[in-house]
Amino acid sequence: MKKASLEARHVSLSYGSNEVLRDIDLKVEPGEFFALLGPSGSGKSTLLRLIAGFNQHQRGELLVDGKDITGVPLHARHIGMVFQSYALWPHMSVWDNVAFGLVERRETRDAIRRKVAAALELVGLADYAKRRPGQLSGGQQQRVALARTVVVEPRLLLLDEPLSNLDKNLRVQMRDELKRLQRTLGLTTIFVTHDQEEAMTTADRMAVLDRGVLQQVGSAAGLFDEPVNRFVAGFVGTANLLEGRVEAVEEDGSVRFEAEGIGPLRLPAAGLAGPPPAPGPAAMAFRPHQVLLQAPAEPTDPARAWLDGTVESTEFLGEFSRYRLRVGRVSLVADEAHYAGHPVLAPGAFVRLGIEPGQVRFLAA
Repeated sequence: MKKASLEARHVSLSYGSNEVLRDIDLKVEPGEFFALLGPSGSGKSTLLRLIAGFNQHQRGELLVDGKDITGVPLHARHIGMVFQSYALWPHMSVWDNVAFGLVERRETRDAIRRKVAAALELVGLADYAKRRPGQLSGGQQQRVALARTVVVEPRLLLLDEPLSNLDKNLRVQMRDELKRLQRTLGLTTIFVTHDQEEAMTTADRMAVLDRGVLQQVGSAAGLFDEPVNRFVAGFVGTANLLEGRVEAVEEDGSVRFEAEGIGPLRLPAAGLAGPPPAPGPAAMAFRPHQVLLQAPAEPTDPARAWLDGTVESTEFLGEFSRYRLRVGRVSLVADEAHYAGHPVLAPGAFVRLGIEPGQVRFLAA
């Protein structure tokens, strides 16, 4: 299959006074597995349906392989879409469901037989051709929907929350299947999800949207490690955000930060990542697994910033324990890897929290 590119240039869409998409600039490379990630109402599914041709934007350009498809009808775009509900014909066999698009195109019987057989083989359902959708599991129905979409050789493959109807274990299995299928076909794929884990484990790159605005585009690791704002920091993974103000950067490179509800903090210069933050209002962001917990009596590493706290609650999650900690008037989260025989801290325990400067990101107001 030909690998197509997709580009949105200043795309905006409104329903009356409600701006659903606001000046979207985005490029998906040929053969890329790209995720649109965001909460409900962020505009991600609207953008996907716009690409497919179900919606029409009022401003901007939408290009496939450099050609503007604005105004091109849905059936002429050669774009395949797998819906959240799969939308299979219940009265048709698996074979007939997959063949449906080819029949509508009036392809020859030999071509239909060859292409449907290849598509079913690709998704591992060659032995299920005579069954009807109601005789299949949720994962198998999803594979039928994928086979029906790829059999017509679309330029782009669009997936709208395709794993949301599956249980947790099957979701993990099917996202691996999606990656395998996408890599096998080399098909440019755009995947909509509100589940950050799905996006981070499948996509080459992702775009995070909130309230119709594109917040950030990049790899999973890039967005996790270098969020550009508070929304991305909190939505891609879990983050502690200390609101406050960068008071000064000292001559030795250390940073003085006044944290609301806690007071003054000094971050040692050693290990600070990137250029020093500009003085002014900011949020100090760091991840729960980057917090070192120690008993108050243990000696502290001078290369870290230290806070005193009290355990408010504990969640044992198997691989790690998650603690909610009261520090001054602020609640923070810390994760600690679990090992057999290692005690879990009880609510009320006093602890010291060590923050490594190199893991801190300052997000401007």
